[in-house]
Formats: sequence, structure tokens, C-alpha cells
Amino acid sequence: MTVVGGWPVLRIHFTAEDLARTRVAATVGVGAEIYYSLELLRENRDLPHYRSWRSAVVGRMGTGTRPLTSLVPVRGPGLDLLALTGDVPSVDHAVDNLLHAPASRLRREFTGLDFHPRHMGWARRVSEGDRDARRELAEALRACHRLTVEPFWHEGRSELVALSTRCASLMLEGGTDLLLRSVCAPLVRWRPPVLEAPYPRPVEVHLAGRGLLITPTIFAKHPVSFLWDPLDAAQPPRLTVPALRRALTGRGPAEPDGAALRNLESLMGRTRAAALRLTAEGCTTTELARRLDVSAAAASQHATALRNTDLITTSRRGGSVWHLITPLGLALLRTGTLAGA
Repeated sequence: MTVVGGWPVLRIHFTAEDLARTRVAATVGVGAEIYYSLELLRENRDLPHYRSWRSAVVGRMGTGTRPLTSLVPVRGPGLDLLALTGDVPSVDHAVDNLLHAPASRLRREFTGLDFHPRHMGWARRVSEGDRDARRELAEALRACHRLTVEPFWHEGRSELVALSTRCASLMLEGGTDLLLRSVCAPLVRWRPPVLEAPYPRPVEVHLAGRGLLITPTIFAKHPVSFLWDPLDAAQPPRLTVPALRRALTGRGPAEPDGAALRNLESLMGRTRAAALRLTAEGCTTTELARRLDVSAAAASQHATALRNTDLITTSRRGGSVWHLITPLGLALLRTGTLAGA
């Protein structure tokens, strides 16, 4: 059996059509990241990038988080919160998606999971679509987010943006072939037409023209994960890859100091500078308008100006348009100048 770094191998077979449809996503979504963080806590492994994070989080979970932490199985695959909350970076949007997920989808995602016997009754209530149980789960999602993800999200977002931007540059420079040869090498190996990656068990995947969505993650217990939606065979599967290059410390957002803020406002104007600061956490056009206290049209104009100067990226998530800061935008935000960016 072929192995990569001591692991069995996931082998993903590409056709020319798959190569043409392969792309990079900005995030797997905050809902999935929250659940991955709980799996990491359950694993209790000493991982250097997560030592500070673990010491800050462990022991703080309580009754408010239990409705979600109890849904981390004792073994085997976990709950697919990506399918239930979507790949949105906003916890508010993720909670709304969870509350409105179809009952059939809930039942599907809970089928076959190995929950602890004392949690089976609760898992059954959620899977059957009990309205109160679903609301409890949504509040627990928020509680876990406040503890395990939110204090570290700015650092994590910087890593996600950096990797996504690097992947986009690779695509422009050498197409999908260069991207697949470079992404997370030597962990992931491109041997055309097959991409190989370490995996808990040997798996052969034929993309069959759907392409692949390469998605960086902050919290993940495995080196890579392969995700697909059996209820939507037309959608491309996802290969998640680790984004962290340094330890999570929980430092706050890189707010500019007084001089940098004055330089930034002088360069861009006060409102547009504020818009750039808001995109450091990710926001929709509607959220941007509300927090800037301007019209949606004005917020869209500010976002367009920032995007046209490569300070933010914009993508569509369902019916919303999401704006995320780029590494160039982060450099400008920290210093108030583009010198050395």
C-alpha cells in the first residue's frame, strides 16, 4: 500500500475537464472551523501551532457549549457542519443557515455517527428537527465560536488570505498544473493526472468532470480532508489543506496606531479607511453599509474601489456578496502606507 509521510493515501484522478474546473476557495466556513476546533480539543494531541490556543481554551467549555460539544463522536467521522451552515465566514450567517436547514438534510448528516450513549437522545432530537433543540444547538454554535475561534480569527484570517492569494498567483503564473504541484508540497504530491495526499485510509476518487475546490483551513485534526456532498453530485468536492504557518496566539486585530490611522485616512478618506478595517474580519455589502452608516450603493462603491486596488477580494456566498481583506490590504492597515508592502 502506498503511503505519504506514514499515512495511507488519497488518490484524486483528474481529467482535462477537472483541471479546467479546479479553483481555490477563501474559507471552508466558520461553522466547519468551529467544529474542527472541537475535534482538535477532543484529540488532545500536542501540536505546536495550537499549544497557545489549547491552553487558552481548555477548561473553559461549559453548559453553553455542551449542546455542540456533545455532538463530536467518540470515534469515526464527525458531523458535517459545512453542509448545515455553509462556507460563510460570518457566524450570524452560519447560525441562520443552521436554523433553516431542511429536516431531511439534518437527518442525513446525523446518520451513522457514533455518539456517546448518553448523548444519543440529544442527537436524536436535533436530527429529527425538534425546533427547541435546533435553537439550543444554534446558541451553542455561537458559544463555541466565542471561545475557540473568535479570539483567534484575525490571525487565522490573515493566514487564509495569504494562502488563497498565493494559490491565485500560482494559477495565474502556471495554471492548475503549477497550483497542484505547489500547494502544500511535499505533503500533497501531483503526479499527473493523479493528486496524492495523506489520508486516514486509502481512497481512490475520480472527479468525473466536476473539478476540485481547494480550501485552506485553520483548525483541522488531519493534514488534509476530502469533503463531498452526496446529495449534490454536481458540486465539486473539496480538498482542505492547512493554512497555518505559525502558532495561534490570540493576538487581537492588527489595528493601526494613531499615526498609521491618520495616514490611512489621509490616503483613503475616513469612510473608506473604515471600510478596509471592517473587511479584516470579513463582511457582506449589507453589513458594510450598516456599520459605515451609508447606503448599500455607497458601500458597494467603497468595496469596488478597494477591490480594484487589490486591497480586498469579493466572492458570492448564496445570496450575499462577501468582502475579505488581502495581504496587501493588511499591510496597509497596519502601517498606513504601502511602503514595503
